[in-house]
Amino acid sequence: MGKRATARASRAQPSAGPAPLAAVKGGAASRASLALDRLIHERVRLAIVSSLAVTESLTFNELKHLVGATDGNLSVHARRLEEAGYVECIKSFEGRMPRTEFRLTAVGREALEQYLAHMEGIIRSTRSGS
Repeated sequence: MGKRATARASRAQPSAGPAPLAAVKGGAASRASLALDRLIHERVRLAIVSSLAVTESLTFNELKHLVGATDGNLSVHARRLEEAGYVECIKSFEGRMPRTEFRLTAVGREALEQYLAHMEGIIRSTRSGS
């Protein structure tokens, strides 16, 4: 196999993804808690979960304007969070107009708390120079 074929073959191998972070000073000790929650870490999903954490519920349009997303983009990200059990989507009608409302679930709140604790640990570790 030539150099080109070898390079293509190595690129074709599925990556296991980034290695989990080493122990973060001030963070939890279990290995499961050392990896960032990739579902929340994405910018739009973090904005959705954070917005819902400070209010009881938000409509689709309120959330769209808060996070600066398009209809399609918000729909895709909200569905991923809903499938994970992080948010609840309530569909209803006001007169003849459909209304979509989102709420953060207890599972979503716990996931956000763990994510924030992890990020705070990384920040403390980085600032202390460890």
